[in-house]
Amino acid sequence: MQARAQAVDAPDPGAPGPEAPDPIAAMIAAGDHRDALAACARAHARTLGRLCMAMLGTQHDADEAVQETLLSAHRSMAGYRGEGSVRAWLCGIARHVCARQLETRRRAARPLEVVPPDADDPAGAFAARRRAARVRGALDRLRPTEREALVLRFVADLSHREVAEACAIDEATARKRVSRALDRLRSVLAPEEIE
Repeated sequence: MQARAQAVDAPDPGAPGPEAPDPIAAMIAAGDHRDALAACARAHARTLGRLCMAMLGTQHDADEAVQETLLSAHRSMAGYRGEGSVRAWLCGIARHVCARQLETRRRAARPLEVVPPDADDPAGAFAARRRAARVRGALDRLRPTEREALVLRFVADLSHREVAEACAIDEATARKRVSRALDRLRSVLAPEEIE
């Protein structure tokens, strides 16, 4: 009888279980902010770097934005509520950091820099630069809110729920923004340029 009770109480391996607690969120909650910052850098720096690069267009500015994001996150850890994922929280901070940099850039009217091409394949590098310029131009035509949602979804690889958390909107609005941005890109770019 006891074996039968244990079998009934055992969780179903196919059933979704509760989300595993995020060790970084636990460090933040415990007040171990220095180790939490190091863990954030190890776990999320690549995602933040891709997000900032997509939003800012230059490696130098992206690196600077990632550093500023992590420093801002460290300063904000005492007020972290843990309502969403740490990754979405960090992407939300990065979004604000990039927006400030873009506003500063707009005021200075400094043109976007282009990453140097690959010297081993000049024709491929030229084609890649042209494609990147067309995609950047198409992204620049999107509404800022749609561009941010699209970049968070596909560059930072956030779920729609995490995009909503990062943008402080509901999930349905995040889905609409991403969908509208994709529709606008599809109307301007060739299918192979969107992939």
